[in-house]
Amino acid sequence: MAQRLDKLIASQGTLSRSETVRLIRAGKVTVDGVVCRDAACKVEETCAVTVNGEPLSYQRFVYLMMNKPAGILCVSRDPKVPTVLDLLPPALRRKGLFPAGRLDKDTVGLVLLTDDGDFAHRLLAPKNDIVKRYQVRLDGPLTEEHCRRFAEGIVLADGTLCRPATLKILEDSEQPLAEIGITEGRYHQIKRMFGTVDRGVVWLKRLSMGPLELDPMLNEGETRPITEKEWAELAKATNFVQHI
Repeated sequence: MAQRLDKLIASQGTLSRSETVRLIRAGKVTVDGVVCRDAACKVEETCAVTVNGEPLSYQRFVYLMMNKPAGILCVSRDPKVPTVLDLLPPALRRKGLFPAGRLDKDTVGLVLLTDDGDFAHRLLAPKNDIVKRYQVRLDGPLTEEHCRRFAEGIVLADGTLCRPATLKILEDSEQPLAEIGITEGRYHQIKRMFGTVDRGVVWLKRLSMGPLELDPMLNEGETRPITEKEWAELAKATNFVQHI
């Protein structure tokens, strides 16, 4: 699909449209080996474009996996507190990126960053039954009765009925470790769910979103693009056809 040269270049990084136009007019951009000074020139996505001598690798959308550390806001921007986008290395930064499904500031683990709103909607919509799995450590013991109540659907303190969730006890102790799977993402949902059974969350980590599992080799604060295999599994789970 043909689009304006300045729009195409600006969509692939952090340059603004005005900055891109200046580079084009200064002769810093080539299309298929020829200098182009016309910002409005229509180019195909398959054209070979260079900016300041560097080839432009076009991607319509990007999908990044981050291992979020504690203390970072899971939003696109905040004037006072570091966000997940502030952790991105320059090579992965791009306008329009946002976290598909937020984590609390003190929650760690998997965050998917993308600029593809349609895909994010499919991934997060409760009706699609995409399970998000978490490990959680609590401040009091768990029993099979707790697991049963979660499976039936917890009613929050404000009367909100949560969809059925899976709860598995991984370590049985005074501060047990458990795994929980949910298909929705209400505000502070997991903490509020445990609050209804008088348990406080000491630590929380997201492990997966559908078939996308947090890479164990990814250190906290690190990010990488998802692989073709990971994308194919996500696309199948969400009935999505757009390709990376």
